[in-house]
Amino acid sequence: MSRVADKVVLVTGAGSGIGRATAKLLAAEGATVIASDIDSAGVSQTVAGIAKARAETHDTAKEADWKRIIEGILAREGRLDGLVNNAGISGPFPATFETETVEQWQKILSINVQGVFLGCKHAVPAMRQSGGGSIVNTSSLAALLGTPDLSAYGASKGAVRQFTKTVAIDCARKGYKVRCNSVHPGVIMTPMGESILPDERKRERVRKAIPIGEFGAPEDIAYGILYLISDESRFVTGAELVIDGGMNAI
Repeated sequence: MSRVADKVVLVTGAGSGIGRATAKLLAAEGATVIASDIDSAGVSQTVAGIAKARAETHDTAKEADWKRIIEGILAREGRLDGLVNNAGISGPFPATFETETVEQWQKILSINVQGVFLGCKHAVPAMRQSGGGSIVNTSSLAALLGTPDLSAYGASKGAVRQFTKTVAIDCARKGYKVRCNSVHPGVIMTPMGESILPDERKRERVRKAIPIGEFGAPEDIAYGILYLISDESRFVTGAELVIDGGMNAI
């Protein structure tokens, strides 16, 4: 298995869910993976047993942490070929725009938007130095639909969608050889997904709304990210990969 052989890839939010599945899949396909998360125990568990992976404790909302992580990768691995900007939170549920507090709004945007901005800001120069690379920003189906019960989350993922296109076009026009795409998961059974659908009754109602008839798994998203990180997608930038069981097609 060598779809990303010899690539060095940083995966944020790798302590659980989509990030964990992505880190493991990339490593299985030949990449050297730096898995990061604010949850030190979780990310250590992710890399356990993976020969070409290491864990970093990482608060993606802090620029100093991004500088430390990227500088460490260049010093230790010598290059950076891929970044999966996956770290994110959903916040309290439900949270309408009328009930959302300023503190909640700012916290969600600091991680979901500022973290993605900082990742691109510091990864792009490292990738240019390495000869080019690929950035995948985890957005959401929520970027394409109204989210009355998750107002800040939906707004944050919409920002990620738009910012991805900005980075993609800016890098392309400047000849940086750095691609940037967004992936848009639907309802995926991760710890975050389970927190939004805490009881079986709600889960069944949502499941019935998915045309394909079942919830997604973290691995479903990981395979899409693998494609976007790999050279198979060399002509793809500024794109949105929606992986949602058909919900956005309704």
